[in-house]
Amino acid sequence: MVIYGVSFDMVGKQPIVLLKTVDSNKFLPIWIGHPEAAAILMKLQGQTTPRPMTHDLLVDMLGELEVKCTQVAVTELKDNTFFAQITLTVGDRTLQIDSRPSDALALAVRSGAPIFAAEDVIAESAIEFEHDVEDTEEVVDRFKEFLDQVTPEDFAGESGE
Repeated sequence: MVIYGVSFDMVGKQPIVLLKTVDSNKFLPIWIGHPEAAAILMKLQGQTTPRPMTHDLLVDMLGELEVKCTQVAVTELKDNTFFAQITLTVGDRTLQIDSRPSDALALAVRSGAPIFAAEDVIAESAIEFEHDVEDTEEVVDRFKEFLDQVTPEDFAGESGE
């Protein structure tokens, strides 16, 4: 998956991160909090702060401890909530850490870790465009049009992270 953009639903102004499958036109919308949306957007836009923000601090600490974030994954959708895992390696050990998707994504954009989503999560919650769309602005515009017509309650899971 790749982070295709961060938008806001038109009704509640709640931030949404839009993940896209690499090999298809399926998009996974995940409603997230404002601080996490800001953290993701800042890094995607190449912005920096004078002092490290929480996710920057976490990446710095992992680096100092010689721990590598090897991947993040949206693993399941349960009771209208997405779950994620962060995979870390330290020496020959691999650790799986439970996470909110927004924090896992903020960490992934800072560490360069690949992003995955479980097939059943994609099957249950992804939106698929019928034709190839290569222009990011077109996808975001079409997604915003779609959002004008729905609320988080129309989906199982997007409303509560």
